[in-house]
Amino acid sequence: MSLVQVIIEAFRSLAANRLRSALTMLGIIIGIASVVLMLSVGDSVRKFIDKELAVLGSNQLIVQPGTPVEGGARRRQGDAITLTIDDAIALNELPSLRGAAATRQGFFQVLYGTDNSNSVVLGVTPEMFRLRNWVIDRGVTLSDSDVKSANRVIVIGSKIADQYFYHRDPIGQSVRIEGRPFTVIGVLAGSGRTLDGTDLGDLLVVPINALPLRMPLPRAVHYINVQAKDEHTLAEAELDVKELLRDRHRITADKQDDFQVTNLASIAQTGETIGAGLSIGLGVVGAISLIVGGIGIMNIMLVSVSERVREIGIRMAIGAKPHHVLMQFLSEAVALCVVGGAIGVGLAVLGALAVNTTGKFTLILGPGHIVTAVVFSTVIGLFFGFYPARRASKMLPIECLRQD
Repeated sequence: MSLVQVIIEAFRSLAANRLRSALTMLGIIIGIASVVLMLSVGDSVRKFIDKELAVLGSNQLIVQPGTPVEGGARRRQGDAITLTIDDAIALNELPSLRGAAATRQGFFQVLYGTDNSNSVVLGVTPEMFRLRNWVIDRGVTLSDSDVKSANRVIVIGSKIADQYFYHRDPIGQSVRIEGRPFTVIGVLAGSGRTLDGTDLGDLLVVPINALPLRMPLPRAVHYINVQAKDEHTLAEAELDVKELLRDRHRITADKQDDFQVTNLASIAQTGETIGAGLSIGLGVVGAISLIVGGIGIMNIMLVSVSERVREIGIRMAIGAKPHHVLMQFLSEAVALCVVGGAIGVGLAVLGALAVNTTGKFTLILGPGHIVTAVVFSTVIGLFFGFYPARRASKMLPIECLRQD
């Protein structure tokens, strides 16, 4: 009997009991869908983290005011302003750093002609554009003279430009922040998230000295963005930042830091851990479902063998060898798993499309996920179908023909 005939006979036997076959495949369908989604979620989380960190720039450190721990609890940013523009200028002199940029931020009412919104506005120095890899799509970026003169100029995100300056060139237009006019000089390219969660397309950036915000100290800032020269010197750069700031703030050895240094690489590692945890969680669900489905297939195949004893006897009596019978029942088990796996992949694709339509997260399904699903389903069919098939192949024709 050729392989093609074996496959045709397998599907013919399954079609004779459609409902039973469909119910048997349910466990495989759920298990394979879980496995595919598991792989997709893990890859998507990792790519999402890489994309978000690419917007921030590589080898980044964030210096925030406030002691790291107070009474067992982390102090919130802004409880005490201990960082200044002068700290950022001093950090720029460290040989282990590529640069440092001070930032102020506030929540303001912003007017675009007759339209208005309540938005986060950042006050930065020109170094921020270089350290964060912000690219100007139209116009120009902020300059040192804008910062020194506290010029009322502003760089806006692409979404802001499209939403409030539709069919108009935003360059040269006026934007009012708390009633003060700022002239648009540039539009940022790209999208992604900033440290405070704002989309890059919704960003509003002005010179740090022009931000209409009262600070407890004249040159105080909310945080300082720092970039090491490369990933190999990141740990050294973090130590240098701490030592310099402790020296500038006159913090003795027995005193606690009045600032926090956050390494974005640790955030990436946390994200990787979360992604791995999600993958493992879904993997456990998928594995359990596959095992349950495999046991169901074994059970159904044993029932099928007991129901088709006379058929097995007749096949052997007219010349079928034990390995022919083995292949026949094994092919039926594999067919159940492969068909169930295909349906499971289809459900996973539909689930991914449903998630992607929300626009909040993107699930990526690649060829590798589908190949893995096919391999998993085939292995399950071979493993759980082997015992019933072997049992059928060991039957004696004379005993099979005696069965009613």
